[in-house]
Amino acid sequence: MPATASTPRGLDHLVIGVRDLDAAWRFYEKLGFRVGTRNRHPWGTENRIVQFPGSFLELVTIADQSAIPPHGERRFSFGAFVRDALAGQGEGLSMLVLESTNAKADAATFQAAGIGDFEPFFFERQGTRPDGSTVRVAFELAFAADSRAPECGFFVCQQLEPQNFWNPDFQQHENGATALTSAVIVAEEPALHRAFLTTFSGGAEVLEGNEDYVLALPRGRIDVLDPEAALGAYQVEPDTTPARFLGFCVAVPSLDAMAERLTAAEIPFVQNEERLFVQAEDAMGCMIAFEQI
Repeated sequence: MPATASTPRGLDHLVIGVRDLDAAWRFYEKLGFRVGTRNRHPWGTENRIVQFPGSFLELVTIADQSAIPPHGERRFSFGAFVRDALAGQGEGLSMLVLESTNAKADAATFQAAGIGDFEPFFFERQGTRPDGSTVRVAFELAFAADSRAPECGFFVCQQLEPQNFWNPDFQQHENGATALTSAVIVAEEPALHRAFLTTFSGGAEVLEGNEDYVLALPRGRIDVLDPEAALGAYQVEPDTTPARFLGFCVAVPSLDAMAERLTAAEIPFVQNEERLFVQAEDAMGCMIAFEQI
């Protein structure tokens, strides 16, 4: 897998599969996030978005099984991946998405590097502003695949109408969250995924740990933890999955205030010296960690 000469890519968004989109909406609002309205996709899924400056969380569910297209020879089916993830590993973070300034070029880069031979995928939909008016939002995606992490989805996203998508009003959260700071991967052997992640990220700097490591992105980071590190950081017991997404971290101004909010909402959490987190089993399959800025 050759090294890439492209520019490192920042976090764009995380795809979090849920069975009940309204239940996810209510849960994330209890956590103190502002959650967007329901959006329908023509390929059988629906989503709600939690937006931060330059990145977002995509809560997604299956709305129409009959509308989901199959994977093709060079076609990645977003709907089929979400469906299969929910049916297999269950609810939780299933796809990591980085930003793109040219999805077609990124698709060619992934093909040349041997990490993805998929046609770029374009789509558009109507977005809703806070005043209720509608605007066009459009995206082009380029998919990649890590053969050693079949349960993890990877793609980059080019915003074609960014002025209609990003909105500071949507980025004001009651819990004070200001940024999506990391996506967390647990891998039995992190070294096996380093070449893929380095290429996929556009050559992001790798900060060394022991067996674990961090890819420092222009916006956010990717934390790759071995079972021992995951146990120490998030009290996660090892399982037999070679690699999986555990969850994500966001920045908040006060862990004490966050602890008070979670206590009042009767949401179980764990707090250590570095962060406060709601474990995956208490958060619809996706660990949610809060880091103090």
